[in-house]
Formats: sequence, C-alpha cells, structure tokens
Amino acid sequence: MNEQRKDILDMLAEGKITAEEAEQLIAALEHDQPPAASRLDARPKGKAKYLRVVVHTLEGGEPGRVDVRVPLQLLRAGVQLAALIPPQALDRANTQLNQSGVPFDLTQLKPEQLEALVDHLDEMTVEVDQPDAHVRVFCE
Repeated sequence: MNEQRKDILDMLAEGKITAEEAEQLIAALEHDQPPAASRLDARPKGKAKYLRVVVHTLEGGEPGRVDVRVPLQLLRAGVQLAALIPPQALDRANTQLNQSGVPFDLTQLKPEQLEALVDHLDEMTVEVDQPDAHVRVFCE
C-alpha cells in the first residue's frame, strides 16, 4: 500500500474525513498514477492466463468492490464445446441472445479466431471512470 493511501485511511479511521471523502481522495490518487498499461508492463511477459474484471463502486456512501478472474482456458474450452452444439440449438440460442439485447452470433465463433482474440486481449486494458464507479477489464 502506498503512503498516500495509508494516510487517507488513517484520516478516515481517526474520523477526520468521511468514507465518501476518503473514496474521492483515493480515486484522485488513482488518476495521478501512471496508465494501467504501464503498470501491467511490470508483470513478466508471457501468455495471458486470466481475463480480469475489477469494479469499484460508491453507492449510498458505501464503497463496493467486484473482482472477477476468469481463466482464459475456460473460454477456450467453451468455444471448443460450442463446436459440438447442433446448428438448430445455436440458432435458438442466438434468437434468445438477440431478444435479450445481446447481438452475438454463436455460429461465427471459431476456435482459430479465439486465439487471435486472446492475443489481442493480452495487450488491451479497458478503464471506465465515472463519479461513482471505476471499471477495469484486462488480462494477466
């Protein structure tokens, strides 16, 4: 933990600032840090093994956190299993996805395309900052 973050948490513990003020200060600190891509460069290079989704929220003055780590091997296995699904079942699944607002065509997902997608994901970081939420999607 860096010294500035510790100072903010100490002020919160002493009652000098509110939880909301602490969250805002910590968010401001994160904006001053180097971009996520350069922080990720500190890890050893190699094939990514996980897709990671991290969400920090502030709802009703209460901080919340979601941290999901999905093995990319699970994604690869899922695509290979999808190749075994009969075409009429894929058509029904696509219809349901479209009705749910997810315009995704499962018949177009091929294992050979997945590796290119995974390679590109390894180089990508998506960050979304809003006043009450911070979302980060990346591979590690």
